[in-house]
Amino acid sequence: MAADGEDVDGRDRTLYGAYLAAVSFASAGSAMHHKICHVLGGTFDLPHAPTHATLLPYVLAFNMSHAPEAADRIAAAFGSSTALEGLQQLRRVLDAPQRLSDLGFTAEGIPEAVEIALAANPPDNPRPVTQENLSELLTAALNGDDPHTLVSATGATEGDPS
Repeated sequence: MAADGEDVDGRDRTLYGAYLAAVSFASAGSAMHHKICHVLGGTFDLPHAPTHATLLPYVLAFNMSHAPEAADRIAAAFGSSTALEGLQQLRRVLDAPQRLSDLGFTAEGIPEAVEIALAANPPDNPRPVTQENLSELLTAALNGDDPHTLVSATGATEGDPS
């Protein structure tokens, strides 16, 4: 679809994918990624879709070691060795935005965004979210840093020695 905007089959499949995403979203509700994006859009007037596209690899990297089965399913869907590699490849193909700073977000907004997003973050996020690690995530997304820096070394949660 990205390569040929006139591809009717590609458009059909894209719309079907959007439908499936909407059904999934309606069933599961929103998670960390969506909550943060709504904070950034609602509080800082960042554009909806570009904000989601920019932030998604950072949240994926943040959570994937704590949800390995989900990460494996995402990687398989992309046909890549990891979920993050597949997502990053898709972002390159689509020329997705790389930095929140390109959308108008600044470092001065991070403390307020963290405070609001922490209060809205779902309690069942796979990895515990703290003021410190959410600040790191937003700083990395602000600057367009490599999302791999957010990947936890293990799937263990903070305070859990396993």
